[in-house]
Amino acid sequence: MNHPNSIWIPVKSESDLVRSIVDTKRIANEIGFDNNACQMIATAVSELSRNILKYAGKGEIIISPIQKGYRFGIEITAQDRGSGIADVEQAMADHFSSSGTLGLGLPGVKRMMDEFAINSVLEKGTRVTIKKWR
Repeated sequence: MNHPNSIWIPVKSESDLVRSIVDTKRIANEIGFDNNACQMIATAVSELSRNILKYAGKGEIIISPIQKGYRFGIEITAQDRGSGIADVEQAMADHFSSSGTLGLGLPGVKRMMDEFAINSVLEKGTRVTIKKWR
């Protein structure tokens, strides 16, 4: 899963969250995404980083340029070793929030990306992998 050009960012604080957003935007720009796409990808990473801090306390973001044939894109993995999500289907429902926020997080991230995968195991953690193709 880790690509040779991956950037791995430990997420333990608000400054790590900011770094994950800045690095994501930079890499998306280098891949050739336009400004709107870069902003959308950065927004998705912001949401995933925020979830790590809010629900697990710490984790990591891995940003990777990817290629499939002539297509270029970006893959971002957000992972933690927190308590996991008890009901992933419920967490993926619009307007569901376990913390009193708007609850647009994971469903919003899924809508912004071309590919979205989530794997969560109680007491082991959660991994979300997203991809956007240029």
